[in-house]
This record gives sequence, C-alpha cells and structure tokens, in this order.
Amino acid sequence: QVQLVESGGGLVQAGGSLRLSCAASGRTFSSYAMGWFRQAPGKEREFVAVISWTGANAYYGDSVKGRFTISRDNGKNTVYLQMNSLNPEDTAVYYCAAGSGSRRYQEQYTYDYWGQGTQVTVSS
Repeated sequence: QVQLVESGGGLVQAGGSLRLSCAASGRTFSSYAMGWFRQAPGKEREFVAVISWTGANAYYGDSVKGRFTISRDNGKNTVYLQMNSLNPEDTAVYYCAAGSGSRRYQEQYTYDYWGQGTQVTVSS
C-alpha cells in the first residue's frame, strides 16, 4: 500500500516556475514507477511525465517536453516535478501516481495509487 500526498502548487505568472513534490508512505516506494498527470477544468486527465523506479528513465507528454523535469529521491520517498516556462494552458490540478512501470505509462489504468492533487494556476 502506498499513500501519496502532493504539495507545491499555487498561483504563478506566465513564464514563471514551480516545483511540485509528491511524498509517498510505505517501504516499497522505490519499486514503483512514478508519474504525474494533470486535469484542467472541463478536460480529461492528461499524462505529464513518468520516471522509472531507479530514476534512470523518464518520459514526458508532448505539451511539456523541454519545460518540465521529473526526478525522484528514493531515500526521501519523494518524486518531484520541476515546471519552467509555465503558461496559462498549464493550469490544472496535478496528480502524482505510482505504478508498476508498464510500457503504457501514459494510460491512467496502469497506475495503482493516486494522490489527491495540487492546484496549479498560471496567470497571463
């Protein structure tokens, strides 16, 4: 069992940066691939990024490539999402999730545990 708690969201101006954190409970954190998804009002939940359990591999959604960076610290049971060059289209609730590391990492059903989300709002 893994419990996930996101933090770090807030209000930022366009062009600014935020770093989200996701703290996990449970001794098996390091065995999970960790992902970030987001959901904007009136839209479906969207894949943002995923990182392998070792941290050696990371993949990103097309809309955030080159701007967002996912990382993890297994010693602290925490995964991070560094978000740079934010724009209003990045406004959403951001969720972290833990999964088995499926090749279908962009699909929500491949993740077993979810956090409750943190709001990110980017003003123009």
